[in-house]
Amino acid sequence: MKKWDLNNASKTIQFSAALLTAFIGGSLFSLVGLPIPWLLGPMAALLIASRFKNVKLIWPVSMRNTGLIIVGYSIGISFTKSSLSDMISHLPSMLILTTLIVLVCVCSAFVMSKYSGVDYPTSLTSSIPGGLSQIVVFAEEMKGIDITTVTFFHVTRVIMVVFLVPLLIFSPIFAAKSTNDSSDNVIPEWSDLFPLIFLFALICFLAARIGKIFKLPAPYFLGPVIAVAAVGLFGLQGPPLPPSLLDISQFMVGGYIGLLLKPEQLDNKRKTLLLALMNGLILICATMFFSFLLTQYYDLSTITGFLSLAPGGMDQMGIIAQEVNADVSTVTSYQLFRMAFIYAAVPPLLRLVLKLSLRKKDKNSNVKTKC
Repeated sequence: MKKWDLNNASKTIQFSAALLTAFIGGSLFSLVGLPIPWLLGPMAALLIASRFKNVKLIWPVSMRNTGLIIVGYSIGISFTKSSLSDMISHLPSMLILTTLIVLVCVCSAFVMSKYSGVDYPTSLTSSIPGGLSQIVVFAEEMKGIDITTVTFFHVTRVIMVVFLVPLLIFSPIFAAKSTNDSSDNVIPEWSDLFPLIFLFALICFLAARIGKIFKLPAPYFLGPVIAVAAVGLFGLQGPPLPPSLLDISQFMVGGYIGLLLKPEQLDNKRKTLLLALMNGLILICATMFFSFLLTQYYDLSTITGFLSLAPGGMDQMGIIAQEVNADVSTVTSYQLFRMAFIYAAVPPLLRLVLKLSLRKKDKNSNVKTKC
């Protein structure tokens, strides 16, 4: 009993320390005026703090899931009949651009495998920009793939994207302006939420749980998006969320991401980190180029185009899209299509690659045996 109490107390201290560290990070980023401070601040603070020896911090996954439900609801209310119609008209470009992104990953993984010594199936699984949890589960099911390397690459890319994309968007390349202009938009108040928010909270919770049962990608995000969008299309519109509540949701997600990266689990830390950074940079540059092509064909802002194709998680891109007033329904649609495409097309491709790789190893071993 005493041992259980001590363990519980230790976890409480670790969580309290993580909360305080994350709050300090968010406050500093907000004070300095950096973009998306309550997502990036906690991320940066916990990423740095967790690197110190003997510092143990925890961030419950339930807290991240709550944040994702809030973000999912906020994005779900942005879907309208016109945005759904736009999404259908974008299907050809979704297919073409997603295929091009996957081809970039295939080529990038080949080069990385050739010059790094990492086997090609592991390189390819590490390079494909799908959901972290789903890719890791797939890697576990496939024999011969280094799961630690795959996890590290995906976490590194997500952190890179979440840090770099806001900085790029607020740079002269995109010339994004602040979107919180109170003169043009009425800022929602907490009092405006009640009592309708209770109904939508129940809808979002049930949608998230059902999404998890049916193994949707990012169920705590996508479940509420689909449910709230469907309810809205039938005529029941949810109340918009106040900015402070969106900040809280970003805080919940940012803290969790900050504790994901664990380089101590790798054998060759420097080399793997360098490869992961290069891989992430190649994907960001490629998607930026494709996004400019997208905005030439459709009447989209450069920010919306970039966030629609950026190789981050669908939930993180949704958060950033909200913050910079991009077309969140378009961003979510493109990200969702890429995820669905990758889960449908990539597993057979990886199985084929793994099969060919094993054949090659068998041939090489047979040749050596004969010699």
